[in-house]
Amino acid sequence: MKEIVVISGKGGTGKTSLSASFAYLEGQNALVCDCDVDAANMHLLLGADFSKREDFFSGEVALIDEEVCTNCGECKDVCRFDAIHVKDGQHRVDPISCEGCWYCSRVCPTKAISMSTQKAGDLYISNIKQDAKMAHAKLGFAAENSGKLVAKVKKIGKELADELGVSYIITDGSPGIGCPVISSLSGADLVVLVTEATVSGLHDLQRVQKLVKTFNLKAVCVINKYDLNENMTKKIEDFLKEEDIELVAKLPYDETFTKALAMAKPIVEYDKNSNLSSRVIEAWEKIKGKTI
Repeated sequence: MKEIVVISGKGGTGKTSLSASFAYLEGQNALVCDCDVDAANMHLLLGADFSKREDFFSGEVALIDEEVCTNCGECKDVCRFDAIHVKDGQHRVDPISCEGCWYCSRVCPTKAISMSTQKAGDLYISNIKQDAKMAHAKLGFAAENSGKLVAKVKKIGKELADELGVSYIITDGSPGIGCPVISSLSGADLVVLVTEATVSGLHDLQRVQKLVKTFNLKAVCVINKYDLNENMTKKIEDFLKEEDIELVAKLPYDETFTKALAMAKPIVEYDKNSNLSSRVIEAWEKIKGKTI
């Protein structure tokens, strides 16, 4: 079993749409993990049914026992995050601002403040198109520890993949280079870098490749909308050659791609016979070949 992680240095490159297309093409032979937990949307393209759900708890938040609290204000004085306010004559904690540092709990003279583990999100296992399965999650509003939630999604996905005996795990990672991306890359056999022919596309490709290189992972690249700026595409190709990264596809701008999104379908489902679909299919075959 091989894990293929699809990432991009920036949002809007078509990363999730391509991940969904690869998943659709491989069908029951792949287990899908949506690790873009901060802005999860792959379920829309793959028709997830959210058949199983569990709570994800991570981080702590302060709670003030109003019956014990004397409203001395020491907690408010020491809070570096401005999370404690007085309302109706009573000190109260704003759970969104609270960073769970325990300082207020330590200084409270009456021990009125306790720390509680908070629910930070939801984990799901879904049935999706092509009779396949997907592990995915949604981080709660203003919640933290997205890297830990990604690790949990990958753990559930790996266990399910082993159980199903699939050949591939297709993981859609977050854009950028932060904690959730680092967590997404853990255990990857191949990384697919998706970029676009823009100045920011090249800049963020360089950043994310530096991260991939740090973990000594093998990578290939897809340039989306390459024909919008062929001078920039040439610069991206030069960078890929310098880094010894294979370019597996140059996808042209095509409004069919947008129409497929509007219909909540991967391009290879929406228009199987289009030139764009043919190129995506060819790219997927090359990607699989790199895992052998």
